[in-house]
Formats: sequence, C-alpha cells, structure tokens
Amino acid sequence: MSGPARVVVTGAGGGIGAALARRFAADGARVVVNDRDPAAAEAVAAEIGGLAVPGDAANEADTRRLVDTAWAEFGGVDLFCANAGVLTAGSADATDAAWERAWQVNVMSHVYVARAVLPRWLAGGGGRLLFTVSAAGLLTLLGSAPYSVTKHAALGFAEWLRATYAHRGITVQALCPQGVRTDMLLGSGSDSASKAQLAATAMEPADVAGVVAEALKGDNFLILPHPEVAEYYQRRATDPDRWLAGMNKIQRGFDAAAPA
Repeated sequence: MSGPARVVVTGAGGGIGAALARRFAADGARVVVNDRDPAAAEAVAAEIGGLAVPGDAANEADTRRLVDTAWAEFGGVDLFCANAGVLTAGSADATDAAWERAWQVNVMSHVYVARAVLPRWLAGGGGRLLFTVSAAGLLTLLGSAPYSVTKHAALGFAEWLRATYAHRGITVQALCPQGVRTDMLLGSGSDSASKAQLAATAMEPADVAGVVAEALKGDNFLILPHPEVAEYYQRRATDPDRWLAGMNKIQRGFDAAAPA
C-alpha cells in the first residue's frame, strides 16, 4: 500500500487496532476508527485526525453502517482491518455464552465484513482485507479453548477468501502475532500460566503495526511479527504428533506449577 489510502480499523480504541490506526494515519491514510467503546473510538480518531464510527463488529447491522459510512465519507475503502477480537479462558466447560461471544467476535465479525465489502470491491476493481487472527489460529493457546477454536476458524475463513478471490483483485492477509502488550494479554482472559509464557516475548503494539505496514507493501498471506511462529507452524504441519506431545508437556508443566 503506497500513498494516501482509505482505511477502516475495527477494535481500534486500544491495543493493536489503535496502533494500526496511528501508523496508517502517520503514513498519510484517512482512517475510520471503529470500537464498541464510543469514547475510546473518539479519542483515537481525535488524536490522528480520523473519523470515529463506534459500533459492535460482532453486529452485522453495525458493520454495514460502518462500511456505508466509510464509502460515504471517503468514497471507498482500500484496506479494511478486521481487528476486533475477544479472549476467553476456559476449556470445553466454558459457558455457552462464552463460546457464543468468542464465535461472534472472532469469526462472524469477519464474515460480516466480507459480506459488506466484497460486492463493492468486486464491482470496483478490488481491495485489501486484513484479519487479525493471532498465532493461536496457526497453533493453539493453552488454557483457552474458545479463543483457540475460533481463531482457527478465522484463519480458515481468511484462507478460503484468499483462495476464492485472489484472481479478482481481492488481497487477503492474516496477522498472526504471539504475545502483544495489550489489555488482552495483561488483563483477564487466558490463564496466568499462558500469559506469563507469552509475556516473555511480547511485542509493543506499535512494533506490530510497523511489521504490518511493511507487509502491506507485498501480498504474503501470513504476517508473522514473531518470526519463530513460522517454525512452530511448520513443525505442527510436518509432525503433528510430536508437536502435540510437546504442547502437552508444556500443559503438564502448567498443571504441576498450579496451586493445589
């Protein structure tokens, strides 16, 4: 992506989303800042000279309103960053409400974006869609079944879109960081053992945004701010039994260290 552009970022009231919005604005883009928290969206938009459009990315009507507003204000969208996500700790015993919320935010929000932008892009010559997926979508996250499962689904949808529409001018990329110093990592969500492990190599959101800015100059499907994730992903694909045994060893370590 070169020169001025029209960008929408969901979940941009903080964390990676806010860092993306700041970086794109600094690079000359006009940015729509979306977040469930109106005050957070307004604050980031005011800081960068962008346009705040509060709303819930997991609500299809809100997503259509967001896209309609971007087209009305900017005349189109060159890059849509589907960044909103939610982290819920728990196993299969997590509540149905927790599973449903994870599914709606981590998966269906991406579906709603695709429904809203694809017809316009296919008719108008193309566009670029960036999904914030997480390394959990390539690997897993111990201690959080809802997050891991829905992030795998998000990656699967991104892959499907890329395979289906690449020849029609639609570029789809998946951002898959490990730990990033955001409220998602530092607050509640995954269990403390997983968070401690991720924190050891956690990046600042601004550094992730820098990696994204470079990646948008090309069209590689996977954007990996933590390069080691590529090696882990390769191990998982080529020897899944060994990889799963290694993950289970880590889990046993977590179990042994947990208070009785």
